[in-house]
Amino acid sequence: MKVKLLRYTTDAELLCGTAALTSTKSGSPSEIFQKMDLEKAKRITKRVAGYGHVSVIEHASFTFSIEDVSRVMTHQLVRHRIASYTQQSQRYVTYDTLEKYVTPPTIADKVEARKTFDEALAKISETYQKLLKQGIPKEDARFILPNAAKTNIIVTMNARELRHFFNLRCCARAQWEIREVATEMLRQVKKVAPILFENAGPSCVKLGFCPEGKMKPRECNVEEIKKRFKAL
Repeated sequence: MKVKLLRYTTDAELLCGTAALTSTKSGSPSEIFQKMDLEKAKRITKRVAGYGHVSVIEHASFTFSIEDVSRVMTHQLVRHRIASYTQQSQRYVTYDTLEKYVTPPTIADKVEARKTFDEALAKISETYQKLLKQGIPKEDARFILPNAAKTNIIVTMNARELRHFFNLRCCARAQWEIREVATEMLRQVKKVAPILFENAGPSCVKLGFCPEGKMKPRECNVEEIKKRFKAL
């Protein structure tokens, strides 16, 4: 798995600070932007977003390359509909070796489970290759491929949607792969726009308690989680 922040809105905090003032000032957005300095923008953005007026941070967008992840992960990712996606197509990519699949740690750590898993994937790859040699097009041969099949995807989200994404997918209840992806995405955006993503992470980081109720994982310690995400 690899996550790389490809592009992001430059001066994101200046832009969002300008947006925050536009609704309450008589000057034009361009005039406000020209007069805005970074420290003032950070204070305004933090204050306004803290009131719950988070639409102002929608003006900042972030684009990631997410590589060598499973179709399990991307099926969950694309459920976040306020985003743009471009995914590697199985109509064109050939799956011919075990390196083209993601192995969950729970399987990789157990010798017999790993053997069973690898044997099944090897058989799938063999069958897939036979279908191609029999003249079956890739778009039809791919029907046999498993959720473990690796893929690459580009995703663009605005800051508001990213914060919502982190609330859900950085949580300990999220599936392990998308949780790792989301946590790495958060680590990278905090470096370039720290105010926009202050207190970002699973919902408990901002709330101070777990909102999952009876579904809260037993191993969760809210204070430890808060410390870990604030230190990203």
